[in-house]
Amino acid sequence: MFKHVDPYAGDPILSLNDAFQKDPRPGKINLSIGIYFEDDGRIPVLESVRRAETQIVAEGGPKPYQPIEGAANCRSAVQQLLFGAGHEAVASGRVATIQSVGSSGSLRVGADFIHRYFPASGVWVSDPTWDNHRAMFEGAGLTVHTYPYYDDATGGLRFDAMQETLRAIPKRSVVLLHACCHNPTGVDPTREQWNALIPLLRERELLPYLDLAYQGYGESIEADAWVPRAFAEAGLSFFIANSFSKSMSLYGERCGALSVVCPDAAQAALVLGQLKATVRRNYSSPPIFGGQIVARVLTDPALRALWEGEVKAMRERIVAMRKKLHAMLSVKLPGRNVDYFLTQHGMFSYTGLSQVQVERLREEFAVYILRSGRLCVAGLNSGNVEATAVAMAAVMAG
Repeated sequence: MFKHVDPYAGDPILSLNDAFQKDPRPGKINLSIGIYFEDDGRIPVLESVRRAETQIVAEGGPKPYQPIEGAANCRSAVQQLLFGAGHEAVASGRVATIQSVGSSGSLRVGADFIHRYFPASGVWVSDPTWDNHRAMFEGAGLTVHTYPYYDDATGGLRFDAMQETLRAIPKRSVVLLHACCHNPTGVDPTREQWNALIPLLRERELLPYLDLAYQGYGESIEADAWVPRAFAEAGLSFFIANSFSKSMSLYGERCGALSVVCPDAAQAALVLGQLKATVRRNYSSPPIFGGQIVARVLTDPALRALWEGEVKAMRERIVAMRKKLHAMLSVKLPGRNVDYFLTQHGMFSYTGLSQVQVERLREEFAVYILRSGRLCVAGLNSGNVEATAVAMAAVMAG
């Protein structure tokens, strides 16, 4: 019956993580998967999340099906987090928000919506981008293209080429943009560059799709929401998928949301209705527990303050690891500029290593990073950063 089914090659990131788990070498280092680890190498359980969980479990209660769009308190809290208290877009009711199964779920729901209501639109993603972006949009039946982004020569942004491409693509094309902490490169536009993109997107009648998976890992929780707020204030219509996997260490709870900022409340109501129809045809409704943790942490003043402090500590640890790796590589590779480790933001850095060098890291030194050269800085710690620097210096030196 199923002999004609193609074999699955596996997800490149998760397959590499599986290979790491099977590696018997005692000093192996996993810098591949996008998970934040503490300095002891463990995934943290945030105190703010633990207290919220304890409160919710103590309150008890039945577990009915949630509304298709998710819990109202979670959706409202997400809107306040993204756009700020009292933002005109929220107050006027022109933001349609659903609670989703992770930001992956929100990306796919949005992709299905676009396929139905913008069937002629292609999707443009940065070169490079997170591998699953392409897979999700293509899986929804959309054609995916790329726009220039990362500059191999400088480790920075090809902003002029990016603008030139976006000026030339068809109207109503969907443009996927990382709101902060670009995955996989860690290279973000400056605010001045974002301010140059906004009128271009508006004049070309393009439809931005923001991915905000790392809020709080760039500059701060508030500062990392600057892009969606600026887009809303400029009158753009756009999608934004956001996640609490990293910021609340809720990976397995699959907590995310999809918001669509519309020109007015009437259009937002239409969009919300069809997002609900899309969800109903897929997973029907999101789970309760994770969304209620998010709502509790975001709306309880004490828990919110505690959470913001914990996110700050995570962000500062990542920055400290960036600085340490940079300092060690600078000593081991005199004359070689590795300053891009300091200018990139968030969990990831593009190392500039070739596939051959990446394979040497894995085979000779048991250091695992992605084939593209993406390194998860959040996987570094005081116990493995020196070994990582030694291995990287060896392969970079040839």
